[in-house]
Amino acid sequence: MNEVINQLDIAGVEVIKEHFSLTPLQVQQFTALGELYRDWNAKINVISRKDIDNLYPHHIIHSLAIAKVLRFQPGTTLLDVGTGGGFPGIPLAVMFPNAQFTLCDSIGKKIIVASEVAKGLDLKNVKTVNARAESLPETFDYIVSRAVTSLDNFMPWVKGKYSEGILYLKGGDLAEEISTAMARHKMRKGSVHQWPISSWTDDPFFETKYVIYIEK
Repeated sequence: MNEVINQLDIAGVEVIKEHFSLTPLQVQQFTALGELYRDWNAKINVISRKDIDNLYPHHIIHSLAIAKVLRFQPGTTLLDVGTGGGFPGIPLAVMFPNAQFTLCDSIGKKIIVASEVAKGLDLKNVKTVNARAESLPETFDYIVSRAVTSLDNFMPWVKGKYSEGILYLKGGDLAEEISTAMARHKMRKGSVHQWPISSWTDDPFFETKYVIYIEK
């Protein structure tokens, strides 16, 4: 069983290497994610038991779609809202070691997993916070998040929390959702962009999934 699991991890890392130039340390960290998440998920369930074997395509590679839309410069600060067990924040923190990530979630047990995985990878650029985004006093350059709610609900949570933009992973037919959010929150025309993840990978899982980029 461990050999099969290890092969899944290796295959997942190979896919990442096809799309990104990685340092030896990044290869090591992305490889270690599989064992870390399986270990912690057995203690605190943050990923469906049925989906844990799809950790790399459905969670890690999905998170890294944001890195195909925007490359974060050294010193950039990012807030991952509703991070759960650390997605998309932890894969992005591995990819951008010189950017600073704050991972927040209102559910304490999920933050425990994110914290322990970050420690297991020795990520110095990750801070975890058990809190709602609205309660945080800081402002960040960017907000990242993965399908925690509709855009209409999400925008008030991060109002005044970012200076550059939002990168939001979401699936489905988003035209009406985006239109509603833009009208209700008076978002600037032309400030919302949709990038289909299927333009990057032919994995059927991503056929209806997007990165939504909202400029400040």
